[in-house]
Amino acid sequence: MNATLLDEEWGVLARLLPEGWRELARETGAMRRARGAIDSPDTLLQVLLLHIATGLSLKQAVARAHVQGLASLSDVGLLKRLRSSEAWLRELAYRMFESSRFSGMTLTVPHGRQVRAVDATTVQEPGATGTDWRVHYAITLPQMHCDFYEVTDAKGGEGYDRLPVRPGDIVLGDRGYGYRAGVAHVLRGKGDVIVRLSSVGFPLLSPKNHQPVALLPRLARLRGQTPGEWPVCFRVGSTVYPARLCAVRKSAQATELARQKLRQQALRRQTQLRPETLAYAEYVMVLTTVAKQELDVHDVLQLYRARWQIELCFKRLKSLFNLGHVPKRSDASARAWLHGKLLTVLMIERLLAEARLFSPWGYPMPATKSMA
Repeated sequence: MNATLLDEEWGVLARLLPEGWRELARETGAMRRARGAIDSPDTLLQVLLLHIATGLSLKQAVARAHVQGLASLSDVGLLKRLRSSEAWLRELAYRMFESSRFSGMTLTVPHGRQVRAVDATTVQEPGATGTDWRVHYAITLPQMHCDFYEVTDAKGGEGYDRLPVRPGDIVLGDRGYGYRAGVAHVLRGKGDVIVRLSSVGFPLLSPKNHQPVALLPRLARLRGQTPGEWPVCFRVGSTVYPARLCAVRKSAQATELARQKLRQQALRRQTQLRPETLAYAEYVMVLTTVAKQELDVHDVLQLYRARWQIELCFKRLKSLFNLGHVPKRSDASARAWLHGKLLTVLMIERLLAEARLFSPWGYPMPATKSMA
Protein backbone atom coordinates (compact mmCIF):
# COMPACT_ATOMS: atom_id res chain seq x y z
CA MET A 1 0.00 0.00 0.00
CA ASN A 2 1.40 3.39 -0.99
CA ALA A 3 2.19 5.79 1.85
CA THR A 4 0.24 9.05 2.04
CA LEU A 5 1.94 12.37 1.37
CA LEU A 6 1.90 13.18 5.08
CA ASP A 7 3.52 9.84 5.89
CA GLU A 8 6.28 10.45 3.34
CA GLU A 9 6.93 13.98 4.59
CA TRP A 10 7.08 12.80 8.20
CA GLY A 11 9.46 10.04 7.17
CA VAL A 12 11.88 12.64 5.79
CA LEU A 13 11.67 14.75 8.95
CA ALA A 14 11.97 11.74 11.27
CA ARG A 15 15.29 10.80 9.61
CA LEU A 16 16.69 14.14 10.79
CA LEU A 17 16.13 13.25 14.45
CA PRO A 18 18.88 11.68 16.57
CA GLU A 19 19.17 7.92 16.80
CA GLY A 20 17.00 6.35 19.48
CA TRP A 21 14.58 9.27 19.69
CA ARG A 22 11.54 6.99 19.93
CA GLU A 23 13.01 4.97 22.79
CA LEU A 24 13.91 8.24 24.49
CA ALA A 25 10.22 9.20 24.59
CA ARG A 26 9.51 6.21 26.80
CA GLU A 27 12.65 6.63 28.92
CA THR A 28 11.81 10.25 29.79
CA GLY A 29 8.14 9.57 30.55
CA ALA A 30 6.68 11.38 27.55
CA MET A 31 4.72 8.23 26.64
CA ARG A 32 3.58 7.51 30.19
CA ARG A 33 -0.12 6.58 30.25
CA ALA A 34 -0.15 6.77 26.46
CA ARG A 35 -3.33 5.24 25.19
CA GLY A 36 -6.03 5.90 22.66
CA ALA A 37 -5.20 8.91 20.48
CA ILE A 38 -1.47 9.11 21.21
CA ASP A 39 -0.27 5.62 20.41
CA SER A 40 3.37 6.22 19.39
CA PRO A 41 6.27 8.70 19.76
CA ASP A 42 5.78 9.65 16.08
CA THR A 43 2.18 10.69 16.67
CA LEU A 44 3.07 12.55 19.85
CA LEU A 45 5.87 14.55 18.25
CA GLN A 46 3.81 15.39 15.16
CA VAL A 47 0.95 16.73 17.29
CA LEU A 48 3.35 18.66 19.54
CA LEU A 49 5.06 20.25 16.53
CA LEU A 50 1.67 21.28 15.11
CA HIS A 51 1.34 23.44 18.21
CA ILE A 52 4.97 24.47 18.78
CA ALA A 53 6.50 24.80 15.33
CA THR A 54 3.55 26.24 13.38
CA GLY A 55 2.25 28.64 16.03
CA LEU A 56 -1.21 27.07 16.19
CA SER A 57 -3.07 27.38 19.49
CA LEU A 58 -3.83 24.24 21.44
CA LYS A 59 -7.39 24.15 20.07
CA GLN A 60 -6.22 24.78 16.51
CA ALA A 61 -3.52 22.12 16.80
CA VAL A 62 -5.91 19.39 18.00
CA ALA A 63 -8.42 20.38 15.29
CA ARG A 64 -5.70 20.09 12.61
CA ALA A 65 -4.55 16.77 14.05
CA HIS A 66 -8.11 15.44 13.88
CA VAL A 67 -8.61 16.59 10.26
CA GLN A 68 -5.30 15.07 9.19
CA GLY A 69 -6.15 11.79 10.89
CA LEU A 70 -3.22 12.01 13.27
CA ALA A 71 -5.05 11.87 16.59
CA SER A 72 -8.26 12.86 18.32
CA LEU A 73 -7.71 14.54 21.68
CA SER A 74 -8.75 17.67 23.54
CA ASP A 75 -6.74 20.87 23.95
CA VAL A 76 -6.40 20.08 27.67
CA GLY A 77 -5.09 16.64 26.76
CA LEU A 78 -2.49 18.19 24.43
CA LEU A 79 -1.39 20.62 27.15
CA LYS A 80 -0.86 17.70 29.56
CA ARG A 81 1.12 15.86 26.89
CA LEU A 82 3.27 18.97 26.35
CA ARG A 83 4.06 19.24 30.05
CA SER A 84 4.97 15.57 30.34
CA SER A 85 7.21 15.89 27.25
CA GLU A 86 9.48 18.59 28.67
CA ALA A 87 12.40 16.24 29.40
CA TRP A 88 11.96 14.49 26.04
CA LEU A 89 12.00 17.72 24.02
CA ARG A 90 14.97 19.06 26.00
CA GLU A 91 16.99 15.89 25.42
CA LEU A 92 15.98 15.72 21.74
CA ALA A 93 17.15 19.29 21.15
CA TYR A 94 20.39 18.62 23.02
CA ARG A 95 21.13 15.45 21.02
CA MET A 96 20.30 17.22 17.76
CA PHE A 97 22.78 19.90 18.71
CA GLU A 98 25.47 17.42 19.76
CA SER A 99 25.15 15.25 16.64
CA SER A 100 25.58 18.21 14.29
CA ARG A 101 28.44 20.01 16.09
CA PHE A 102 31.23 18.20 14.29
CA SER A 103 29.40 16.94 11.21
CA GLY A 104 31.78 18.68 8.81
CA MET A 105 29.32 21.53 8.20
CA THR A 106 31.58 24.16 9.76
CA LEU A 107 34.56 25.77 8.10
CA THR A 108 37.61 27.29 9.73
CA VAL A 109 38.24 31.00 9.46
CA PRO A 110 41.68 32.39 8.55
CA HIS A 111 44.46 31.38 10.92
CA GLY A 112 42.75 28.05 11.64
CA ARG A 113 40.37 29.44 14.23
CA GLN A 114 36.64 28.91 14.82
CA VAL A 115 34.60 32.09 15.31
CA ARG A 116 31.52 31.97 17.52
CA ALA A 117 29.05 34.72 18.40
CA VAL A 118 27.17 34.52 21.69
CA ASP A 119 24.18 36.47 23.00
CA ALA A 120 20.98 36.08 25.02
CA THR A 121 17.39 37.14 24.55
CA THR A 122 14.46 37.36 26.96
CA VAL A 123 11.10 35.77 26.21
CA GLN A 124 7.98 36.42 28.23
CA GLU A 125 4.86 34.58 29.24
CA PRO A 126 1.64 36.54 28.65
CA GLY A 127 -0.08 38.42 31.46
CA ALA A 128 1.07 40.82 34.13
CA THR A 129 2.40 38.03 36.36
CA GLY A 130 3.92 35.93 33.58
CA THR A 131 7.39 34.45 34.03
CA ASP A 132 10.31 35.75 32.01
CA TRP A 133 12.75 33.27 30.47
CA ARG A 134 16.14 33.78 28.90
CA VAL A 135 17.55 31.87 25.95
CA HIS A 136 21.37 31.90 25.78
CA TYR A 137 22.52 31.12 22.24
CA ALA A 138 25.72 30.82 20.26
CA ILE A 139 26.29 30.43 16.53
CA THR A 140 29.31 29.67 14.38
CA LEU A 141 30.36 32.24 11.80
CA PRO A 142 30.04 32.48 8.89
CA GLN A 143 28.00 29.25 8.81
CA MET A 144 25.25 30.56 11.14
CA HIS A 145 24.78 27.15 12.77
CA CYS A 146 23.57 26.85 16.34
CA ASP A 147 26.63 26.01 18.42
CA PHE A 148 25.26 26.21 21.97
CA TYR A 149 22.06 27.03 23.79
CA GLU A 150 20.75 27.13 27.34
CA VAL A 151 17.34 28.06 28.75
CA THR A 152 17.27 29.79 32.15
CA ASP A 153 14.88 31.98 34.08
CA ALA A 154 15.21 35.75 33.79
CA LYS A 155 17.81 35.82 36.58
CA GLY A 156 20.24 33.82 34.44
CA GLY A 157 22.61 36.61 33.46
CA GLU A 158 24.70 36.88 30.31
CA GLY A 159 28.28 35.75 30.58
CA TYR A 160 31.06 33.95 28.74
CA ASP A 161 31.29 31.54 31.69
CA ARG A 162 28.09 29.79 30.46
CA LEU A 163 29.79 28.83 27.21
CA PRO A 164 31.79 25.59 26.82
CA VAL A 165 35.06 26.78 25.26
CA ARG A 166 37.18 24.77 22.84
CA PRO A 167 40.86 25.47 22.14
CA GLY A 168 41.16 27.90 19.24
CA ASP A 169 37.73 29.50 19.69
CA ILE A 170 37.38 33.22 19.02
CA VAL A 171 34.21 34.25 20.85
CA LEU A 172 32.45 37.48 19.91
CA GLY A 173 30.30 39.30 22.45
CA ASP A 174 28.58 42.63 22.96
CA ARG A 175 28.90 44.88 26.01
CA GLY A 176 26.80 42.49 28.12
CA TYR A 177 29.75 40.10 28.02
CA GLY A 178 32.37 42.70 28.89
CA TYR A 179 33.34 41.33 32.32
CA ARG A 180 36.80 40.20 33.37
CA ALA A 181 35.77 36.89 34.94
CA GLY A 182 33.98 35.78 31.76
CA VAL A 183 36.92 36.71 29.53
CA ALA A 184 39.26 34.85 31.87
CA HIS A 185 37.00 31.78 31.54
CA VAL A 186 37.49 31.81 27.76
CA LEU A 187 41.25 32.23 28.12
CA ARG A 188 41.48 29.33 30.56
CA GLY A 189 39.72 27.22 27.92
CA LYS A 190 42.51 28.18 25.46
CA GLY A 191 40.20 30.42 23.45
CA ASP A 192 40.20 34.15 22.75
CA VAL A 193 37.60 36.91 22.81
CA ILE A 194 36.62 39.94 20.81
CA VAL A 195 34.23 41.87 23.04
CA ARG A 196 32.74 45.35 22.99
CA LEU A 197 33.60 47.50 26.01
CA SER A 198 31.63 50.22 27.69
CA SER A 199 33.24 53.17 29.43
CA VAL A 200 33.01 51.45 32.85
CA GLY A 201 32.99 47.96 34.27
CA PHE A 202 36.24 46.60 32.80
CA PRO A 203 39.29 48.24 34.42
CA LEU A 204 42.26 48.16 32.07
CA LEU A 205 45.84 48.30 33.26
CA SER A 206 49.15 49.30 31.72
CA PRO A 207 51.33 46.29 30.77
CA LYS A 208 54.38 48.12 32.12
CA ASN A 209 53.38 48.90 35.69
CA HIS A 210 49.86 47.40 36.05
CA GLN A 211 48.45 50.83 36.85
CA PRO A 212 45.02 52.01 35.58
CA VAL A 213 45.03 53.27 31.99
CA ALA A 214 43.57 56.68 31.14
CA LEU A 215 41.61 55.87 27.97
CA LEU A 216 40.15 59.20 26.86
CA PRO A 217 43.53 60.88 26.15
CA ARG A 218 44.48 57.93 23.93
CA LEU A 219 41.12 57.84 22.17
CA ALA A 220 41.32 61.57 21.51
CA ARG A 221 44.38 60.95 19.32
CA LEU A 222 42.30 58.97 16.80
CA ARG A 223 41.84 60.84 13.54
CA GLY A 224 39.16 60.36 10.90
CA GLN A 225 38.31 56.76 10.10
CA THR A 226 41.71 55.36 11.07
CA PRO A 227 41.45 52.89 13.97
CA GLY A 228 44.03 52.61 16.72
CA GLU A 229 45.13 50.00 19.21
CA TRP A 230 47.05 49.84 22.48
CA PRO A 231 48.49 46.96 24.52
CA VAL A 232 46.68 46.64 27.85
CA CYS A 233 46.11 44.00 30.53
CA PHE A 234 43.53 43.20 33.18
CA ARG A 235 43.57 41.42 36.49
CA VAL A 236 41.30 38.58 37.71
CA GLY A 237 42.24 37.49 41.21
CA SER A 238 46.01 37.17 41.31
CA THR A 239 46.38 36.57 37.55
CA VAL A 240 47.13 39.31 35.01
CA TYR A 241 46.04 38.67 31.42
CA PRO A 242 47.42 40.53 28.38
CA ALA A 243 45.03 42.02 25.81
CA ARG A 244 44.70 44.68 23.13
CA LEU A 245 42.31 47.61 23.08
CA CYS A 246 41.14 48.42 19.54
CA ALA A 247 39.09 51.54 18.89
CA VAL A 248 37.71 53.67 16.10
CA ARG A 249 35.92 57.00 16.05
CA LYS A 250 32.21 56.94 15.17
CA SER A 251 30.69 59.09 12.48
CA ALA A 252 29.12 62.37 13.59
CA GLN A 253 25.64 60.95 13.05
CA ALA A 254 26.35 57.75 14.99
CA THR A 255 27.88 59.78 17.83
CA GLU A 256 24.85 62.03 18.08
CA LEU A 257 22.46 59.06 18.09
CA ALA A 258 24.46 57.41 20.88
CA ARG A 259 24.44 60.60 22.95
CA GLN A 260 20.69 61.05 22.46
CA LYS A 261 20.14 57.52 23.74
CA LEU A 262 22.30 58.22 26.80
CA ARG A 263 20.37 61.42 27.54
CA GLN A 264 17.03 59.58 27.26
CA GLN A 265 18.23 56.85 29.60
CA ALA A 266 19.46 59.41 32.14
CA LEU A 267 16.13 61.24 31.98
CA ARG A 268 14.17 58.04 32.46
CA ARG A 269 16.34 56.95 35.41
CA GLN A 270 16.51 60.46 36.87
CA THR A 271 20.31 60.40 36.90
CA GLN A 272 22.97 62.93 35.93
CA LEU A 273 25.16 62.22 32.89
CA ARG A 274 28.88 62.60 33.39
CA PRO A 275 30.85 64.48 30.71
CA GLU A 276 33.15 61.46 30.38
CA THR A 277 30.21 59.23 29.42
CA LEU A 278 29.24 61.59 26.60
CA ALA A 279 32.87 61.70 25.47
CA TYR A 280 33.12 57.88 25.32
CA ALA A 281 30.00 57.82 23.12
CA GLU A 282 32.19 59.11 20.27
CA TYR A 283 34.12 55.83 20.04
CA VAL A 284 33.68 52.10 19.58
CA MET A 285 36.03 50.21 21.90
CA VAL A 286 36.71 46.52 21.40
CA LEU A 287 38.92 44.38 23.61
CA THR A 288 40.62 41.34 22.11
CA THR A 289 43.01 38.72 23.40
CA VAL A 290 43.93 37.52 19.89
CA ALA A 291 47.59 38.15 19.08
CA LYS A 292 48.38 40.94 16.64
CA GLN A 293 50.25 38.45 14.44
CA GLU A 294 46.92 36.69 13.80
CA LEU A 295 44.55 39.65 13.50
CA ASP A 296 45.52 43.28 13.09
CA VAL A 297 43.29 46.10 14.31
CA HIS A 298 41.31 46.26 11.05
CA ASP A 299 40.68 42.49 11.16
CA VAL A 300 39.52 42.68 14.76
CA LEU A 301 37.00 45.44 14.09
CA GLN A 302 35.76 43.79 10.89
CA LEU A 303 35.30 40.50 12.71
CA TYR A 304 33.40 42.21 15.52
CA ARG A 305 30.97 43.54 12.92
CA ALA A 306 30.01 39.93 12.15
CA ARG A 307 28.64 39.60 15.70
CA TRP A 308 25.49 41.33 14.43
CA GLN A 309 24.51 38.08 12.71
CA ILE A 310 23.37 36.60 16.02
CA GLU A 311 21.00 39.54 16.45
CA LEU A 312 19.50 38.59 13.08
CA CYS A 313 19.13 35.01 14.36
CA PHE A 314 17.08 36.27 17.30
CA LYS A 315 14.97 38.43 15.00
CA ARG A 316 14.21 35.39 12.85
CA LEU A 317 13.42 33.26 15.89
CA LYS A 318 11.02 35.89 17.21
CA SER A 319 9.38 36.87 13.91
CA LEU A 320 9.19 33.49 12.16
CA PHE A 321 8.85 31.19 15.18
CA ASN A 322 7.08 33.52 17.63
CA LEU A 323 9.82 33.02 20.21
CA GLY A 324 9.29 36.49 21.69
CA HIS A 325 6.32 35.50 23.86
CA VAL A 326 5.74 32.14 25.54
CA PRO A 327 2.01 31.28 25.37
CA LYS A 328 2.19 29.22 28.58
CA ARG A 329 1.39 29.90 32.22
CA SER A 330 3.20 27.08 34.00
CA ASP A 331 6.95 26.58 34.21
CA ALA A 332 6.82 22.98 32.92
CA SER A 333 4.81 23.81 29.79
CA ALA A 334 6.87 26.96 29.15
CA ARG A 335 10.15 25.03 29.29
CA ALA A 336 8.73 22.29 27.07
CA TRP A 337 7.51 24.88 24.55
CA LEU A 338 10.90 26.65 24.46
CA HIS A 339 12.85 23.42 23.94
CA GLY A 340 10.36 22.42 21.26
CA LYS A 341 11.08 25.68 19.46
CA LEU A 342 14.82 25.09 19.66
CA LEU A 343 14.31 21.53 18.38
CA THR A 344 12.40 22.99 15.40
CA VAL A 345 15.24 25.38 14.60
CA LEU A 346 17.81 22.56 14.75
CA MET A 347 15.65 20.35 12.51
CA ILE A 348 15.40 23.16 9.95
CA GLU A 349 19.19 23.61 10.03
CA ARG A 350 19.63 19.87 9.43
CA LEU A 351 17.04 19.93 6.64
CA LEU A 352 18.81 22.83 4.91
CA ALA A 353 22.09 20.93 5.08
CA GLU A 354 20.43 17.86 3.53
CA ALA A 355 18.87 20.01 0.81
CA ARG A 356 22.28 21.07 -0.48
CA LEU A 357 22.54 17.67 -2.18
CA PHE A 358 19.24 17.43 -4.04
CA SER A 359 17.86 13.93 -4.75
CA PRO A 360 15.47 13.73 -7.75
CA TRP A 361 13.61 10.84 -6.11
CA GLY A 362 12.60 13.09 -3.22
CA TYR A 363 13.97 11.24 -0.18
CA PRO A 364 17.33 10.17 1.30
CA MET A 365 18.61 6.84 0.02
CA PRO A 366 18.85 4.26 2.85
CA ALA A 367 22.38 3.26 3.75
CA THR A 368 23.52 -0.14 2.50
CA LYS A 369 25.92 -2.59 4.11
CA SER A 370 29.24 -3.30 2.49
CA MET A 371 29.51 -6.63 0.64
CA ALA A 372 32.80 -7.16 2.46
